[in-house]
Amino acid sequence: MSTQNWLLPDYLSDILPAEARRIEELRRRLLDLYRTYGFEMVTPPLVEYTDSLLAGQRDTLYLQTCKLVDQISGRSLGVRADMTPQITRIDAHLLNREGVTRLCYCGTVLHARPAGLLAERELMQIGAEIYGYAGVEADYQIIQLALESLSVAGVHSPRVDLNHPGITAALIDAYPAFAAEAETIYTYLKDKDEASLAILLDHYPEVPAQLKAGLLALPRLYGGVEVLDRASALLPALPGVQQGLDSLRAIIQSLDASVVSIDLADVTGYAYHSGVIFALYADGWHEALVRGGRYDNVGAVFGRARAATGFSLDLRKLAAGLPPAQPSKAIRAPWGQDKSLLNRIKALRNEGHIVVQEFPNSQFSVDEFSFKQELVEKNGEWVLRDIF
Repeated sequence: MSTQNWLLPDYLSDILPAEARRIEELRRRLLDLYRTYGFEMVTPPLVEYTDSLLAGQRDTLYLQTCKLVDQISGRSLGVRADMTPQITRIDAHLLNREGVTRLCYCGTVLHARPAGLLAERELMQIGAEIYGYAGVEADYQIIQLALESLSVAGVHSPRVDLNHPGITAALIDAYPAFAAEAETIYTYLKDKDEASLAILLDHYPEVPAQLKAGLLALPRLYGGVEVLDRASALLPALPGVQQGLDSLRAIIQSLDASVVSIDLADVTGYAYHSGVIFALYADGWHEALVRGGRYDNVGAVFGRARAATGFSLDLRKLAAGLPPAQPSKAIRAPWGQDKSLLNRIKALRNEGHIVVQEFPNSQFSVDEFSFKQELVEKNGEWVLRDIF
């Protein structure tokens, strides 16, 4: 048999026992956490018609979505690359509630290409969304829940990075000719490529000096919360700029300023988000662990515009940066159909213990369990004995 039969495609990998168990435990703990906040769980399908899956989405998600043909209808299907649009569809079209709705979810997503050199194409995405409330309180609760998610996972001292894409959008919209250059400007900002941005702006000598200076200042407007004061002094006093800065200040008032940073050039998801966006970072991970923010009115493509804010994270990436998963304690038991033995094994399992019966003439070969005790018969009873 060819060895090619067991090779996986690039950027896809198996998850072995100890790691798979830890990811599943993380999933359970996080979903239980979200339930304590009043979030209801939904589970959309892995595959949808592309008309629905990509409704209102820009090129990035379209290029990340693997497509196939439905053998029943002949229509184009997509394997989801992000679950958030599906959750928005459920809120707008299926639930159709009037009040505030809190939804959480967890499932596999597939990317056509890896997002980075160290990224996987298959992610285990988990997240939470709040629909129907436009106030800053919803943004704060989402950030608080994202921080608590990392705390539950054992991530220490996370940092909150904030931005508001409306600030950059206001600067670009102030000069209509920039509309054709918007994608390029956003790329330069994301890369903090001030030199290339300056060259591009030089092609527009008629641009007001304050507007040009404001765009060139964005890559340098990062650091602590004091960045907002610098931004107020350096950026033109456009309504969208002022609104964005005010929204960021309102969020910061509810957070520990010592763990908050501002990066006005982090325009990730600029075409999707409508309000404050955030990313959570921590030592040991080379990129953001959690991303989220406000995305009002995305549900309009499903017939119902709603205020919305939320976050998501990849459980596989989160688990990969944690200390190695340790084996679980287990009890070894002999094989047999003796009723007293089986009753004792059942009682131990009901108490939450792991009990593994050893088949005749065999030996255990596991990485997941560490056997510290065994069941032995003593004076007609099955008792636990320590293994040394």
